Amino acid sequence: MLFSGKILKQGDAGVEIEELQIRLAGFGGTIWSGNFGPNTKKQVMQFQKDYIGDGVPSGVVDLKTLRNIITFTEEFNIDFNKLKCPCGKCNGFGLGKYKNVYIPSKPKIEAYYMYEYPGIHKAILYAYKACMFYAKKYGFPLPVINCGYRCSANNIQNKRSSTNHCGKAIDIDLPMVKKTEKDNQIDTDRCNTFRTKMIEFGNFQIGWSNSNQKSLEPENIAPTWIHMDIRNYESKYLLDRFFVKSNDELNK
Repeated sequence: MLFSGKILKQGDAGVEIEELQIRLAGFGGTIWSGNFGPNTKKQVMQFQKDYIGDGVPSGVVDLKTLRNIITFTEEFNIDFNKLKCPCGKCNGFGLGKYKNVYIPSKPKIEAYYMYEYPGIHKAILYAYKACMFYAKKYGFPLPVINCGYRCSANNIQNKRSSTNHCGKAIDIDLPMVKKTEKDNQIDTDRCNTFRTKMIEFGNFQIGWSNSNQKSLEPENIAPTWIHMDIRNYESKYLLDRFFVKSNDELNK
């Protein structure tokens, strides 16, 4: 287990802090810099208040908090089979193609980076775990994955060019049975309500105006599902070691 059991607090630094920041990516959320600053303290306090139920959260990661982080990690499992690319040509998470290659005639920014990252980013997956927790807390259906990895071959098959799903994004549904046009509107309204909650509890933004902040597609792009991504993060937060292909890799 990565966490040694020692108390973690503001001013600390190292790989344990980086892992802490990633595991609490859906509780407020901050950059995974490895430096325990005031934003990380806010993450911890939110987790202590909402998940643990502490009336007076300390922002200090003591043994009780560490144990609850592990419980949270194990409580909300992820079906990685639903995250695998359906192209039939890659191993489910791309083939590592197009490193340092951008979509021709587009700016050389992450939104147009063609690299097939080696898995799904840990931060977006832990943010999804937090979504499952808060959906349960607020009385929403448990969100399920409807789209994960889409490699370059899958893009060609479907005549699309977006690279977000090469490890930086997932789409989720708040499942309901839809039989009429009214049901579709109910689904849209519910997705919009949950997006508002995600902004509150997860520090998401609608669109991509701010760097180093988790993003949601707006309603006009994703009316009856919720797309979340981290395409606006600096490259140092998108290193290969942050991407995983299984629960064992994610939770170890």
